[in-house]
Amino acid sequence: MLDVLDPPAVREWARRSAQALGAARAQIDALNVYPVPDGDTGTNLHLTLLAAADALDALPDTADHDATWRALAHGALLGARGNSGVIVSQALRGLAEVLRTAEGRAADLRTGLVRAAELATAAVSRPVEGTVLSVLATAASAVRDLPGDLAAIAAKAAEEARKALARTTVQLDVLARNGVVDAGAAGLVIILETLVDVVTGVHGRHEVPAPTRPVLREDDEEDQDVHGYEVMYLLEAPSVDRLREQLDALGDSLVIVGGDGLWNVHVHAADAGAAIEAGLAAGRPYRIRITYLGGRAHVGGGRGVVAVAAGDGLAALFRESGAVVVTREPGSSPPLAAVLAAIREAGSEVAVLPNDAAVRSVAAAAAEIAREEGTVVGVLPTLASVQGLAALAVHDPARRFDDDVLAMAEAAAHTRHGHVWVANREAMTSAGVCRPGDVLGVVDGDVALIGADLRVVTEDVVRRLVSASSELVTLVTGGETGEGLAKAVQDLLAVERPDVEVVVHAGGQGGYPLLIGVE
Repeated sequence: MLDVLDPPAVREWARRSAQALGAARAQIDALNVYPVPDGDTGTNLHLTLLAAADALDALPDTADHDATWRALAHGALLGARGNSGVIVSQALRGLAEVLRTAEGRAADLRTGLVRAAELATAAVSRPVEGTVLSVLATAASAVRDLPGDLAAIAAKAAEEARKALARTTVQLDVLARNGVVDAGAAGLVIILETLVDVVTGVHGRHEVPAPTRPVLREDDEEDQDVHGYEVMYLLEAPSVDRLREQLDALGDSLVIVGGDGLWNVHVHAADAGAAIEAGLAAGRPYRIRITYLGGRAHVGGGRGVVAVAAGDGLAALFRESGAVVVTREPGSSPPLAAVLAAIREAGSEVAVLPNDAAVRSVAAAAAEIAREEGTVVGVLPTLASVQGLAALAVHDPARRFDDDVLAMAEAAAHTRHGHVWVANREAMTSAGVCRPGDVLGVVDGDVALIGADLRVVTEDVVRRLVSASSELVTLVTGGETGEGLAKAVQDLLAVERPDVEVVVHAGGQGGYPLLIGVE
């Protein structure tokens, strides 16, 4: 019998909770009809606790209370999956807030459970009775003023949680219609009962109440159409107040947990792109996960390519080569919704050409949404428009999709790229400090030289790009200045490399008078 919930006990609790949830995963999944009947609550809770246990295992054996509880909360935050997993991770954060600076005795556990219920409820935009939140609140309320040792507090919390779990069936209509208890709450009860096992040293049975009738996975098309995606991501941001308002207006099942600049965001929304863009406006989202929950998705047939282009001329070039084009302003990324719409238009197997490093994250997010809708999507690592043109030149719809994507990726990888532009401000570059009016020559994404004359810098960039094995030089002009530079490059190569073929296209791109590709 333990009197103190010390670091070794916390580790054991996390690991045994993960194991117990793993054993009950399928039974809990079978209960899952709320908030959406996607049958994955048990799996999500298991993965959430597994992440917490793994974080604790990574600590040295000498880790103190503070390090142990911080690791538990942080691991759960990073690994939280699904609506219930995110809520449980916040409950663990509440426990950690109290117990990381306490001894872990009975009074500390009482205070920690109350704080866990408070934080978890505050994280949910619209709390509902008959869920994991109401069960957690019942357990916390039952021990708030309860005398006794650590075992008595843990046992009372688990006992009252199980009683509250049984009541969820009559508290929520969708649970009553299906004869089930709340799936997330069933997982929470197992976590609390496992704590009793660790404190008392007695291994009890952790039963999951079976449905009292066959579960009907109700498919309300109207509701599914409004809330068609589960969107989750980790977010680095100083504040989420504005984000919470935006996501609450976009959908439901909104839960945002975390703090200290790191948040786990979960929402069900009809427009997954808008939910991600709201995160981009708030900070840096990553580990983006999108699950298609239902509704009407319109996916075209056949094979297609989507290309992102900066400038009308480049857009025309990509269209002439058969791509569905998304245009963007130079120096900016296109809206995620525009990229997703283009993928849907392009077909059921789609290769996406971002053609800029800054566009790749938007393209990847749009591709993830499209995959959930059943589209096969490959995002190619094209970092420049000339690489996109090279990839599109070898596109062959008659090939297997994977083979086609591989051929396009290889063509892009074998295309060196460069451009010239005039600096508009002072800045530190890889070639040194540049000042307004300086001409910058960029080779394979890095500023390689700084000069005063556009033509001289352009010729130097071309010489650095062209090698003994080069066969084709593609020049994309931006306005009259670009046309003059293209003529200068043609004259240069006619003398120095007459064996190299030169192709010139009018791109109309703003900011860069000449784009250069060498294959």
